[in-house]
Amino acid sequence: MEVILAFGLLIGLILGGFWVQFSVSTAGLFYIWLLNGFSGWKALGLVSWGAANSFTLAAIPLFVFMAEILLGSGLSARLYNGVAPFFRWLPGGLLHTNIAGCGIFAAISGGSAPTAAAMSTVALPELSERGYNRRIVAGSLAAGGTLGILIPPSITMIIYATFTETSIAHLFAAGLVPGILLALAYMGFIMLRVWRNPSLVPVERTVSSPGELRRAACDILPFLLLIVVVLGSIYGGLATPTEAGAIGVVGALMIATLYRRMSKNMITEAISRTLRMSGNILFIVFTSMIFAYATALSGVGDHLAHWLEASGYSKFVFLLMIMVVFTILGCFMEGLGMIAIIVPVIFPALMAMGVDPVWFGVFVVILVELGQLTPPLGVILFVVASSSNKVTVEDVALGVAPFFGIIFLFILLLIAVPEIALWFPSWSLGG
Repeated sequence: MEVILAFGLLIGLILGGFWVQFSVSTAGLFYIWLLNGFSGWKALGLVSWGAANSFTLAAIPLFVFMAEILLGSGLSARLYNGVAPFFRWLPGGLLHTNIAGCGIFAAISGGSAPTAAAMSTVALPELSERGYNRRIVAGSLAAGGTLGILIPPSITMIIYATFTETSIAHLFAAGLVPGILLALAYMGFIMLRVWRNPSLVPVERTVSSPGELRRAACDILPFLLLIVVVLGSIYGGLATPTEAGAIGVVGALMIATLYRRMSKNMITEAISRTLRMSGNILFIVFTSMIFAYATALSGVGDHLAHWLEASGYSKFVFLLMIMVVFTILGCFMEGLGMIAIIVPVIFPALMAMGVDPVWFGVFVVILVELGQLTPPLGVILFVVASSSNKVTVEDVALGVAPFFGIIFLFILLLIAVPEIALWFPSWSLGG
């Protein structure tokens, strides 16, 4: 009964317009009070310290700062223009540059919103002027932006690791192959869509000269080196994810200096945006720890595991139920909030059913991708729409709808073939 009241209060507060942080903390405090009265609040000091005293969470502001340096210095335009000559020959032209550019920026940003913003500010005006259909442009940018939390480094994976005590290095490795495959699926859909309806894109010169390709390679080479250094240091066991984040910040500063984009104003604004974004993320983690403590105190996770065992539901059915819950919550809640609320409750049941925690981390991140594209509150929809006055949220939602279906089908494929996520961690990290 207590869990129903607590979750009812949580959903009611969120639908009432409260910030997720205050909704989660209020529901968590209420949940603890229902279980143990005011005396249950005595443990909040230890819970708060446990949430804040984390070397792992220190990686979040570092990865955010790295992305903000590259975004604030305007280097996303150079990255986009560098990628374009290598992909515009494909059916769909520069639409593939949207996906490839998002994939590369995702490997240095850690988040979907910065990825979508970086590519949208460059691609939307340019492709609109060239005569591309604005809805498929907006949809490809929104879908590509979601790769920011799947292709490592990923802030969402760091949050998941915090709640489940899963290896971040293994999670990062597990997200790489699914991220690449999902990007290829997006590009395959674009080719099929343009083949069936060529009027969606203009007729452009598709052959790039050797000199143009060399110049383009010089534009993207520093970014690729940064990706190799950051991820290679993690996979090679040379640095922890937090240390790799610090290396990435130094690398981003070097790239900005190399292209003469370094300035005091740029650094100041990047620091300011980093503090706001990191503060928001870490505040969600802090308040979610209160709710997680309440669920652990109530033993609802163990009760769920026993209920599933008694009900005879298969692992596949349970995962489908989780998909439905995430899809519904994605309509009115951001991804980090969903992870913080749902994962602590269902994780004991998953372990009892033999679900690999690394695989499930990738599964959850892709579900969060769905939530970021789900109206009416899908954050990526608003990020893309705000990048140009020629595109509305409705345009983005309609344009991204087919990609939503691709993500859903990819989740089913991941359930059927878990090795998609587990092969690379086993090969690169030995388990």
